[in-house]
Amino acid sequence: MRTLTYCIGTTLDGFIAGPDGSDPTGPDGFWPIAEDYVAHLAATYPEILPGPARAALGVTAEGTRFDTVLEGRRSYQVGLDAGVTDAYPHLRHLVFSRTLTESPDPAVELVGGDPVARVRELKEEEGGKGIWLLGGGGLAGALYGEIDELVLKVAPVTAGSGVPLFSSATPFDPAAYALAECVPMESGAVFLTYTRKPGS
Repeated sequence: MRTLTYCIGTTLDGFIAGPDGSDPTGPDGFWPIAEDYVAHLAATYPEILPGPARAALGVTAEGTRFDTVLEGRRSYQVGLDAGVTDAYPHLRHLVFSRTLTESPDPAVELVGGDPVARVRELKEEEGGKGIWLLGGGGLAGALYGEIDELVLKVAPVTAGSGVPLFSSATPFDPAAYALAECVPMESGAVFLTYTRKPGS
């Protein structure tokens, strides 16, 4: 069975974006991206780099972890606002939205129904690599019970407020995870990988 990994950048206090939901690593973002951070991404998770970034960095590696990316409507809008209709042309790309009625890009699959049901279908597909949950917090909250692994790219900053890892609408349902890997960067960021404990 395929696994669902919530691989996301977060501040020390658990926010994945500022209050307006804009990209915290963008030109006007509050999270400066260090060279060692980018180098680690390119070497370890080349498939999660957006297409334009891959082109700029000369990254051509297919990647070994994910072949599918999931994102919510608001996260997808960040790319649309930048004129990018498919930031991940090297991956199967699904956008979950109840407001979009037509996909802005023929390669992007719109999902208007139950996210849990669609993810369970994806997990049951034969073959393939893992499924990457890009975000945001609303979709992560809806898929809370389906997440098999967390990869937290922890920035050495605090935000005070903003978009949390999981939407405040996420039901209270504690889940236990085991630390699988911890990779600190000299610049201060830390990559933490946790796997969900059986029965949790």
